[in-house]
Amino acid sequence: MGAVNNFVGANFVLGVANLNNPGYMIERWHTVLVAYAFALAALAANLYLPHLLDRISKGVLIWNICSFFIIVITILATNNHKQPASFVFKDFQNFSGFGTAYTAILGLLQAAFGMCCYDAPAHMTEEIKDARKQAPRAIIMSVWVGAVTGFIFLIAACFCIGDIAAVATSTTGVPIIQIFYDSTQSVAGASCLSMLLIVIDIACANAMTAEGGRAVYAFARDRGLPFSDLWSKVEPKKQIPVYAILLTVAVQVALNSIYFGTLAGFNTVVSIATEGFYVSYAMPLLVRVLARVQRKKTRLDGPYSLGRYGLALNVIGLLFLLFTSITFNFPTLSPVDSQNMNYTSAAVGVIMLIAAITWLTTGKRQFTGPASGGDRGVVIEEGALEDRNPETGTGAKVVEKYQ
Repeated sequence: MGAVNNFVGANFVLGVANLNNPGYMIERWHTVLVAYAFALAALAANLYLPHLLDRISKGVLIWNICSFFIIVITILATNNHKQPASFVFKDFQNFSGFGTAYTAILGLLQAAFGMCCYDAPAHMTEEIKDARKQAPRAIIMSVWVGAVTGFIFLIAACFCIGDIAAVATSTTGVPIIQIFYDSTQSVAGASCLSMLLIVIDIACANAMTAEGGRAVYAFARDRGLPFSDLWSKVEPKKQIPVYAILLTVAVQVALNSIYFGTLAGFNTVVSIATEGFYVSYAMPLLVRVLARVQRKKTRLDGPYSLGRYGLALNVIGLLFLLFTSITFNFPTLSPVDSQNMNYTSAAVGVIMLIAAITWLTTGKRQFTGPASGGDRGVVIEEGALEDRNPETGTGAKVVEKYQ
């Protein structure tokens, strides 16, 4: 998902450049190079400013909320050719070449893309104080805030959209930038609104690199990756998993490089990023449901519980995730050819093959799953941010050793 975020940010930067200089033609290699810049900026921030991650996150939250109000109010106030309510809530625009029902299902991918990455706090729990409460709270609040603000933002954009064909084929390459311009009738105004989103994208690149690096580190610490000894190393002074972060950024750069050669290939990366998240969300739900059905349920004590509705909600969530994960592999345009074919299923197969090889060569012998502090012979003080030890995880402090 970090590669996709870098790609989106690059499109916005180049879109603003085109808006201000209509003679400028955006090339694919321009997009890749700007995406590299996003990745390297995030890398620099994570390596040299790790002590500021918390402050940056808090600042960006405020920036995000303020940007939401500024953009929505501005485009609604300045747009004098709004679409009627029937266009926004009733009319169905279908340019896919497929039937209405099939196209509606395809539309789930865009919505699903916006509902990813809410698990990020789980990757940072070893650096969160009172993680048992704060991490779930962050996840749930992200869903609520994102759903409400996202819905309002989309409704406002739909009211303010002009000619759909003109917006879709805008030379900026970013439809929302064209909507900003059509609403404000000002290059400067549309550029300023776009810059609000670019800053958010930069912050997202930084956050995804941070949580991605921690996920790689944690998996390597549990001996789940080849060369785990390298990826699980923690820099003693700054107490960050430098090599894991470097690997995370290297993968982002590699995925962005696909766009040099083919648009279809990178569209597959976007699809598989979303599908990968949804499959990972479905796995624990599936295990939980099977445990309940087989009466092998393990009690999981925590500050939050779904209570008696837990099983029903888990089943509903699992069915939705499985449905969307299947439909993400469908072609999006008709007639289907080699250029617009959805290659997500093939990419998933390649990833599964790599995973199988990794498991057979290293994981099967080494990986035993995440271990608790007790399993490692230590008691971990939750939320401690100092005196970290690579054996206990980033952000964990050894309180007492025992036999």
